[in-house]
Amino acid sequence: MCNALGIVSFGDTNVDVLGMSNYRPVAAINFLGRYRIIDFLLSNMTNSGISNIQVYIKNKPRSLIDHVKESNFNINSKRGKIHVLYGESQITQEIYNHDISSYMSNMEFIERSNKPYVIVAPSHMVYRIDFNDVLNKHIETGNDITLIYTSTDHAKEEFFMADIVNIDSGNRVTSFVKNRGKYKSRNISLECYVMSKRLFIEMVNKAANTSSLYWFKDIIAESCDDLDIRGYQHKGYVACINSLPAYYRASMELRQYQYAKDLFKQDWPIHTKTNDSCPTLYDNGASVSNSIVANGCQIEGTVINSVIGRNVIIKKGAIVENCVILPNAYIGEDTKINTCVVDREAIVHHVKKLQGTLESPIYVKRRDRI
Repeated sequence: MCNALGIVSFGDTNVDVLGMSNYRPVAAINFLGRYRIIDFLLSNMTNSGISNIQVYIKNKPRSLIDHVKESNFNINSKRGKIHVLYGESQITQEIYNHDISSYMSNMEFIERSNKPYVIVAPSHMVYRIDFNDVLNKHIETGNDITLIYTSTDHAKEEFFMADIVNIDSGNRVTSFVKNRGKYKSRNISLECYVMSKRLFIEMVNKAANTSSLYWFKDIIAESCDDLDIRGYQHKGYVACINSLPAYYRASMELRQYQYAKDLFKQDWPIHTKTNDSCPTLYDNGASVSNSIVANGCQIEGTVINSVIGRNVIIKKGAIVENCVILPNAYIGEDTKINTCVVDREAIVHHVKKLQGTLESPIYVKRRDRI
């Protein structure tokens, strides 16, 4: 059992899935047809034996609260719980709506936890990890903070505006800089930190007293010289969902077995909200290849290299290629869409062709009609 309090933070101002974030927090965005993005982090925590988890929300809380409340993350309710929390103090401007403000507003609940350690991680990072291994390593080394990072050779194309972490030969974190796509190979911070609860509370108070605009990772970066911060390398698949192109890219990647096999393991289930709908109906003229199709759909047309959410209708003659279609969307007869993200309950049937690009996929708004 992982003897730590799990804290799920929300992304900073650099985390914005354009268009989709207008309707729900990034954590609650539908992913791979049946999941929400937060499911992967919460499953990592509960599969690791973390039974007390606090999920912080910045804004638009309804969809995330409903999802967490109605999902089964395999927590014994007599021993633990997932609390959904938000900053209760009045926010005069958006720049003051950050994680430190939320932690300060809910400090009573953090202090009340009887866990000696805290694991803080953002919900927009998708990966699979056993936090027991990280916590045991943290205790063994005796350092102040353990930071999880990943090494990538795709820093020019991915993890844009995420934090690059500089590490010396002794595995000590020396500094942080923003990834602006200048270099190919870099160590990227997953913004996941392991530390004692006492130190976490000290860091939150220090950040609040230093600047009203500080985020938690700002005070971490400022403390590199004062604290012993060590890196823990995660070597598996990682997706950073901090923009619409990043969301689209991760959805396309995880259709491929070489990526999905690292994220999905039989003994490491990804828990989510159950949905008791009927199997997908494929018409005699339907053609589906290299795609993920959720249940409850009605497919009459052609689907190629796409991710199709629950209860989507694709009519006869329609061609859906390289697209992400969220639940309850409708694609009309003879419509052709390529490299698009179609949000929930949208209807696309009067435009014969929509064509986006890998760098800029077309986004069709929720409940829009085209």
